[in-house]
Amino acid sequence: MGHVFAEITLKNVYDMGYARNGYIKEEEVRSLTVQALVDTGATRLCFSEETRKKLGLGIVGNTSIRIANGTWVTCQVTEPVEFIWKNRFATDNAYVVPGLDVTLLGVIPLEAMDLMVNPVTQELVGAHGDEPLHLALSSL
Repeated sequence: MGHVFAEITLKNVYDMGYARNGYIKEEEVRSLTVQALVDTGATRLCFSEETRKKLGLGIVGNTSIRIANGTWVTCQVTEPVEFIWKNRFATDNAYVVPGLDVTLLGVIPLEAMDLMVNPVTQELVGAHGDEPLHLALSSL
């Protein structure tokens, strides 16, 4: 399987709340559009310290992860970030991985947006069709 990239937009969730409540203007919400490597071997959304700074995300903790070569690395865990792909979005904390030079879109963000990699076309697609999957609690 080759490399699959997807254009995603990242937004500072706290800025979005400040804009919604009138403390800052909508255009002041810090956001960044990147070409992310879709990495089904990664768990979370991972990016560089530079990306974290551009988004203005604070650090809420640290964690250790095992990277592709099998070594353990200590990463910072960010405040929540919204990630958007086409008409789908979700929110989660991200990992700041030392030395990482590409944004990785891992399986938790993919699942949250109901996405998968089509193994034939080598592209990101909806796991259950083109429209985001929405379940109303009242219908369960």
